[in-house]
Amino acid sequence: MQTTLKPERLSAAREALKKANQAYARTYPGESSRRQPVHVVYGGAHLFKSDTARKMGQLALAALQEYAPDARTLATCLELGGEELARRVHERVLAKLQREAVEDFRIDFEDGYGHRPDAEEDGHAVSAAEQLAKGQAEGTLPPFIGIRVKSLSEELFDRAARTLDLFVSTLLERTGNELPENFVITLPKITCPEQVAALARMLEVLEQERGLPAGVLKLELMVETPQSLFDREGRLALPGLVTAAQGRCVGAHLGVYDYTAALGITAAYQSMTHPASHLARELMQLSLAGMDVALSDGATTVMPVGPHKKGANPLTEAQKQENRDVVHRAWRLAYGHTRNSLERGFYQGWDLHPAQLPVRYAAVYAFFLEGLEAASARLKSFMDKAAQATLLGDVFDDAATGQGLLNYFLRGIACGALTEEEARAAGLTLDELRTRSFLKILEGRRKTA
Repeated sequence: MQTTLKPERLSAAREALKKANQAYARTYPGESSRRQPVHVVYGGAHLFKSDTARKMGQLALAALQEYAPDARTLATCLELGGEELARRVHERVLAKLQREAVEDFRIDFEDGYGHRPDAEEDGHAVSAAEQLAKGQAEGTLPPFIGIRVKSLSEELFDRAARTLDLFVSTLLERTGNELPENFVITLPKITCPEQVAALARMLEVLEQERGLPAGVLKLELMVETPQSLFDREGRLALPGLVTAAQGRCVGAHLGVYDYTAALGITAAYQSMTHPASHLARELMQLSLAGMDVALSDGATTVMPVGPHKKGANPLTEAQKQENRDVVHRAWRLAYGHTRNSLERGFYQGWDLHPAQLPVRYAAVYAFFLEGLEAASARLKSFMDKAAQATLLGDVFDDAATGQGLLNYFLRGIACGALTEEEARAAGLTLDELRTRSFLKILEGRRKTA
């Protein structure tokens, strides 16, 4: 039978479609398999030391041992379901705090630092960079780290640019031009794409002047203003902000309290669970889905700190109980916020105090462990069917689903919630798991079949 759709009659449309498909693939590469930390801790630049992460881990461990010394106490506080789940969560949180309590840290020159005389901020930019270099040499840094500069508003542009220059230049001088792994610059209170483009240009100039590889300095966006979500014409703004970053954008963080304040919501009602916060998360997801930009939620601002401090005299039992009650209330609030974020697809959030770290990991670990059995069965079935299709020579075109399931295990293993042995129950070998790529696993199975 003679066909009607001759290639020569479709050539123009086919060429246009090819270009569109290629452009789509560049813009929307899909979810990355690289590790994303489960939190980022913000701390004032004036307080940062080379061993800050280690000391925060010690304080976090002390908080767990004092306020949840066993699985039953933790389960009662957080209403964890079942003794076995509580035992596994408690054991793994304890091990995590001993091994790697802080996954990501941001040396803050913005809200956590405040406005200071120029000479003072100059000094802190240099000293914080020197401490970062020292931590890099001593191996005391968390696996992810960076700085947050001030906004690039007209009033603060020069200050932000000077701090960035002093910090990066000092750091590179002290390290022999070697950046820490996963180093990033955070840009707050964005109101237009030109601010992102200006930061991208600063980073480009620093790379050129300091002899760094092009594009090695990465940035992340803070979503703290309505203009970060919608531009003046009413279009979604985040895709334009990512474009303005010139390939440097690796993350977008929701600043819940600045954002809700910008909407006129009074302080008493600004919260992680306000409807405005939920809408912002959904808009971030809609704007950035498939763009390989990691999403992060905001912070719980109620600190788990008891009112009674240890002094020369030991605390009374009543004072100890009051401290436990205060800490446990704050933990339950943070647990609910973290679970809400996870269930909405935000796998990272902010922490502001060492005593928040135990509940951060407890929430993350419970989330992954509760879903382990179902995810294992689903991925095993999915892998079997995918391998069958591949062996038959068919094209398997739903790799995003497979990568998403694989990323569940990669995320869980990276943060300590799951073990590699538990992931093997999904039908994966350790070598396959370590490829971090669903497509590579399928290709490997096809070659060995």
